[in-house]
Amino acid sequence: MKNKNKTIPTGFTADDIKTESSICTGEKTIGFYSPTDKKLHYAELVKTDADIDEFYRKYGAERK
Repeated sequence: MKNKNKTIPTGFTADDIKTESSICTGEKTIGFYSPTDKKLHYAELVKTDADIDEFYRKYGAERK
């Protein structure tokens, strides 16, 4: 079976994982936040807590 875990992108740590919600639609995205450019990188749309847990699992990080 193929390993589904991805490595955390260069320049980021597990502490950089953040979720953001759209002011207009309420849609949530999760990704690696860069304070330098104030953006989420490698962002994905999430709809449930299970989606958020899966993002952490995918990168081998522990949700805090």
